[in-house]
Amino acid sequence: MNHTEIVNFLWGVADLIRDTFKRGKYQDVILPLTVLRRLDCVLAPTKDKLLETQARLKGKLENLDPQLRAASGFAFYNTSRYDFEKLLADAPHLAANLRNYIAGFSPNMREVLERFDFDNTISKLDEAGLLYKVLERFKNVDLHPDKVDNPTMGMIFEELIRRFNEALNENPGEHFTPRDVVHLMVDLMLAGDEDRIRRKGIVCTVYDPCCGSGGMLMITKEHITVGWRRNGEIIRGPINPEAEIHLFGQEVNPETWAVSKSDLFIKDPTGRDADNIAFGSVLSNDKHAGRTFDYLIANPPYGKDWKRDEEAVRAEHERGASGRFAPGLPRISDGQLLFLLHMLSHMKEPKEGGSRVAIIMNGSPLFTGDAGSGESEIRRYVLEHDLLEAIIALPEQLFYNTGIATYVWVLTNRKAPERRGKVQLIDASSFWVPMRKSLGDKRREIPPEKAWDIVKILKDFKDGD
Repeated sequence: MNHTEIVNFLWGVADLIRDTFKRGKYQDVILPLTVLRRLDCVLAPTKDKLLETQARLKGKLENLDPQLRAASGFAFYNTSRYDFEKLLADAPHLAANLRNYIAGFSPNMREVLERFDFDNTISKLDEAGLLYKVLERFKNVDLHPDKVDNPTMGMIFEELIRRFNEALNENPGEHFTPRDVVHLMVDLMLAGDEDRIRRKGIVCTVYDPCCGSGGMLMITKEHITVGWRRNGEIIRGPINPEAEIHLFGQEVNPETWAVSKSDLFIKDPTGRDADNIAFGSVLSNDKHAGRTFDYLIANPPYGKDWKRDEEAVRAEHERGASGRFAPGLPRISDGQLLFLLHMLSHMKEPKEGGSRVAIIMNGSPLFTGDAGSGESEIRRYVLEHDLLEAIIALPEQLFYNTGIATYVWVLTNRKAPERRGKVQLIDASSFWVPMRKSLGDKRREIPPEKAWDIVKILKDFKDGD
């Protein structure tokens, strides 16, 4: 099955549960069970070895964690004797056994699964007599990485989340970025740094303060070490397959945080990247405070207010230069520029090698606010410190749940000499092709060839016609 067929198959669970769960609650069932089934398939080959290791060492060592990780081949494991197959073989005790199975995960993965609040969902499915049918449907899809590789699994999660958001009809400014836009943003962020990334023994850090299900981070790592992938096929080679890339992120939505964290645990057997994905609101509780990064990339929510973070943000603004928000505060109804200031505060000093930033926003941060307003003061700060390298106007109708115009800001504190004191403006609003079939509001896409043209315009740094 290709990724669309798998998504349709999993989405078909909705037919089973629609009388018990409202449309907006389908994700409470489908998302955690997709994650669980993926984990089940990933751990299956080493399950026997793990149980044998546990039985052999139990009582002999105080901390079995390192040995169990080694036996599973990942930074997480499951010590329950159950898997999806065995759970379904004991139908009368399914709910209790499923809870036992979830409790069998290592603490780091249990923390992830708890964010789904899945225990209530188990009770609800059990009371409605649906637990067996739903679990059986998930057992019938093989999500082992040999059948569904990691990039495809990422697309499955994104497509499911897109459908949930459509069902909820939520704030269109939120939620994730289409893959074509992410590929372009990553290329714009890395543009001109190829030689730097090709250096022997290079270690790069990449950070996304609102990382969603982790797409931007993973695609950045892929561009550097694997190449540009389209429908499973590598269409452009890597910059440096030997580069060591460390990912960092933070996410406020518990379900998407759980998806990105579980996905990274599978992609990186050391568990290092997954450990660096923090949970919470980055504006009021920066979990990576004090750290700086080589590359920073984000799609913050458009036109979303920052009321829930207001007290902490205003207090930090009052602290002046020791905080992130000294230059100014935008109006309470739109927090996009706060995310920009947050990212600028996490740039490395130029003497430490500096940083490059790519952030995508709607038109508001460019045009809102008269002279003296918070927005204007933030823009003044960015321009006076010569941080803005380019602004790229993208085509409309690129996003799944909004047709509005968007702009990629590329910022750096180590501009090339010929760029100093200048900002490159690129009108890429005509660089698109129509989609064969529109997805929500997304009727257009930027194919790789057009993305490469946009990046070439950035690199060439010439006046247009």
